[in-house]
Amino acid sequence: MSNTLKIAYVGCGAIASFHLHGITNGAPRTKITAAIDIDPAAAEAIAAKTGAEAFSSLDDALANGDFDAVDIMTPHHLHEPNAIACLEAGKHVLLEKPMAPTLDACDRILAAAAASDKVFMLGENAQYWPEVCAAGKLIKDGAIGDIITAIVDFRSFPGREWFAGSNPWRFDKSQSGGGTVIDGGSHFIRPLRMWLGEIDKVIGITDRPWKEMQSESLAYAIFRFKSGATASFGCLMMDSIFAPGPAFRITGSTGEIVIDAFGGGGVMLYNREFPEGKLADGEFGDYMNSFIGEMTDFEQAALDGKALEAGPEQSLGELRTALAVYRSAKTQQWEDVWA
Repeated sequence: MSNTLKIAYVGCGAIASFHLHGITNGAPRTKITAAIDIDPAAAEAIAAKTGAEAFSSLDDALANGDFDAVDIMTPHHLHEPNAIACLEAGKHVLLEKPMAPTLDACDRILAAAAASDKVFMLGENAQYWPEVCAAGKLIKDGAIGDIITAIVDFRSFPGREWFAGSNPWRFDKSQSGGGTVIDGGSHFIRPLRMWLGEIDKVIGITDRPWKEMQSESLAYAIFRFKSGATASFGCLMMDSIFAPGPAFRITGSTGEIVIDAFGGGGVMLYNREFPEGKLADGEFGDYMNSFIGEMTDFEQAALDGKALEAGPEQSLGELRTALAVYRSAKTQQWEDVWA
C-alpha cells in the first residue's frame, strides 16, 4: 500500500482551514495535491498554503489532477453529485456533513459507496471532539451513574467568513436543505447519541430571528431516546453577541458532567467524590482540535485499511433527527426519527 495519501480539496471555503489544521496536526502521511473551487481565488489560496494544483472544476481535476482521495466541503446540495462522481472515479471520499439534505440522496450516495472498493467517510468532527470523548469516558467508567437526561445549549455567530458573498449559500434553503439544526446542530446531536444512545422520537419548534436566513436560525426540541433517557436541545445562530455558558450538561443518577465547549472551561465532573467539581484530564478549549482525530481516522482508513471510528451510516441519525424536528415544527406533535 502507498505511504502517502494524495488528497484533493473539493471546496475551499471557511471549513477548509479547519480540515487543514487536522491534516497538519494529525495526518502526517496526507498531502494536499489539488485545490478545487469555482472561486479561483479560494482555490489559489489553498494552493499557496499547501503547494497543491488549483482547479476551477471537479471534472477538470478528476481528468487531470494527481490525487487518490477527495475531501468534499461544498454546499449541501452538491454533496450527492460530487461524492458519486468521485466514488465512481475510484477516489477515497471524505464528505462533510450532512451526507445530503434528503434521505433519498443519502441512499444514492451509500449505494455508490457500496459499489466502490474505496473508503467513504462522513466528516462529523464531533465524533473526535476532545471534550465529547472525555465526557464519554467518564460516562463509560460510571462516574455519574445511570444517565437520566442531558441539556444542549448551542448559541453562535460563527463569523462572516461562513456567510461570504452577496448571497451566502447557507441563507438559501435550496442549497442548505435547512438551517441551524441540519448544519451546526449535527455537532451537538452526535454527542448526545454517543452518550445516550439512539434517538427515538422528537418534538420541537423552529423560528427565524435571523431574517436573512430562509430556514430556521432558532430551534428547541425534546429528544426521547430508545434507552428511556431524555434530552433538551436548543440552538440559535444569528449575527449577535452571546454570553458564555456551558454547551452540554449531562445528568446521571449519582452526578453531573458540565462541558464548557468554547469558553476554555473544559469538562467538569460533579459527583459524591468530587462535590465541588473536578476538571477531567485532557487538552480542551480549541474546537479545531476535533478535526485532528477526523483526519487521522481518514488517513488510517485509506492507507492502512483501519475501520472507521463511525461508519457513514451513523450520520443518518443526525440527519433523521433534524428532519424529524422540522416535521414536528409543522405538525406540533411527536415525530418518529426512524419511521
